[in-house]
Amino acid sequence: MMTFRELFASEFMINLVVRALIVGLLVTLCSSLLGVSLVLKRFSMIGDGLSHVGFGAVALAAALNMTDMKLFISIPIVIVTAIFLLKLGNSKKTKGDASLAIVSTGAVALGSLLYNMSNQRSSDICNSLFGSASLFTIGDIDLILSSVLSIAIIVLFVFFYTKIFAITFDENFSKATGINTNLFNMLLAVLTAVTIVLGMNMMGSLMISALIVFPAMTSMKVCTTFKGVLICSASVSLICFVIGFFAACLLGWQTGATVVAVNLVAFIGFSVVGKSRRKVLQ
Repeated sequence: MMTFRELFASEFMINLVVRALIVGLLVTLCSSLLGVSLVLKRFSMIGDGLSHVGFGAVALAAALNMTDMKLFISIPIVIVTAIFLLKLGNSKKTKGDASLAIVSTGAVALGSLLYNMSNQRSSDICNSLFGSASLFTIGDIDLILSSVLSIAIIVLFVFFYTKIFAITFDENFSKATGINTNLFNMLLAVLTAVTIVLGMNMMGSLMISALIVFPAMTSMKVCTTFKGVLICSASVSLICFVIGFFAACLLGWQTGATVVAVNLVAFIGFSVVGKSRRKVLQ
């Protein structure tokens, strides 16, 4: 355990904290925005599947002694998997949920076996699954990529809000009106894949998918419009991350598990408020 004074004791520590906090906030913002559309389209489990594939990709980098290059190894693998899962989901011959389960469990199994070839097997697996408790794992490349990613997602939702809204609620009607639904679905899948990979370093492969599901589900308990859910989801996710991040730093806990626990508390709180509101309106 440590205190706030120890956390900000030197300029070096301040830089580490600020960099990790910014990266976490950007990834959290991206996850919350993408999560609203994915949850409403009943495709939120793609985040869970991709995070497991990301675990396998990180294990592959560790087995090849290329841990410093794990982002550049993981991102292409997870993007290709996202496109593959999207194609399977649209196929009439294949059950999307079954394919997702096969990919998820298979990636975790292969990742666990690949970690046997690395030097620090137990600690690497723990950090990969639940997130690192160290601020040193967040580098400048994480900051650059998360900044570019967040700009891309914000631009997508601001300039193509109407089309995303239409695709989210009625994909067949959107296709009939001339919207290239395949292109937008591909964009959402690819952006989700990159978000998952960037967030895994801090949140862990088992925890990162919660940032996609929890904020959206929490906001839907009290908000009734798509725009309201988007704004509330982003706000809730950012606040929960800040609380969980500093709690994890001060207590020495894994960031991923702590942030998800805070999100769970928020979900329960919003559920109570939403239920009380409905009773009053009745």
